[in-house]
Amino acid sequence: MIEPTQVIEAFKKHTSSLLPLPTSTSVAPIPTVVPNRPHYETVTETGTKTLWVVWVVMLLSTLGFAFLAFRVPVQKRLFHVITSFITLFATISYFAMATGDGNTFAKIVVNDSTKEILYRQVFWARYVDWTLTTPLLLLDLAFLAGLSGANILVAIVADMVMVLLGLFAAFGKTDGQKWGYYAMACAAMLVIFYQLVVPGRESVRAKDGSTAKLFTSIGLFTIVLWTLYPIVWGVGEGAHRMSVDAEIICYAILDILAKPVFGFWLLFAHRSAPAVEGWWSNGLGSEGSVRLDDDGA
Repeated sequence: MIEPTQVIEAFKKHTSSLLPLPTSTSVAPIPTVVPNRPHYETVTETGTKTLWVVWVVMLLSTLGFAFLAFRVPVQKRLFHVITSFITLFATISYFAMATGDGNTFAKIVVNDSTKEILYRQVFWARYVDWTLTTPLLLLDLAFLAGLSGANILVAIVADMVMVLLGLFAAFGKTDGQKWGYYAMACAAMLVIFYQLVVPGRESVRAKDGSTAKLFTSIGLFTIVLWTLYPIVWGVGEGAHRMSVDAEIICYAILDILAKPVFGFWLLFAHRSAPAVEGWWSNGLGSEGSVRLDDDGA
């Protein structure tokens, strides 16, 4: 006779062999970062608003310089015209940057071993602005001091070389290229400073005391500001220790000081503006000469 317990045990034995045995499985953690995925550093709303604010400042400054120019005779508009062009070019540049133009991305290999790639937004419109405006700023200082044509030419060429090397450095693919261009740009800047400090001070001594004092103060102001530009570049576009927005804000402050503030300071402090006769006032059909004289000098 078969016991019921024997039937139950036999049933369990046969059914258990038909069912799959549970196995322990482990799921690896999902990576949060995709290897070799490029990282982008771009402008945000803060940077865009800053660009629009500076555009308004440059536009109003241009209108202000133009208004001041029409209040003096054409013979005395030399500084007014140059200063108006400075902020005019800056107005166009900042409008382009604020509306999303005048920029591209520079590809940077952050780590050679991991092939980590960074794409940083570079505003090349800023370098176009500097190529046009910084020589005009130097012309203001050169005419104020009475620099010779040879010194003016050296200063302007060194200035254009400095700005172009800065643009090349911003798109340098290797650290050697980037910092090599940067070093050469700083050397060109020292050439500019030499022209302002040595020949500039010697030339301005021949003028009246107020003009010499103005050139010393506004020239030192310019040298200090221009020294800060490569520092911002080195921290931002060079070492990538500064965000694109922070870089925009720093350049915005420097540009406002170096252009509108510089211009209004020059025009209001230098009341006895030089009179330019000949081609400037009457065209080449007259005597065809250029004469820069200070009133009372």
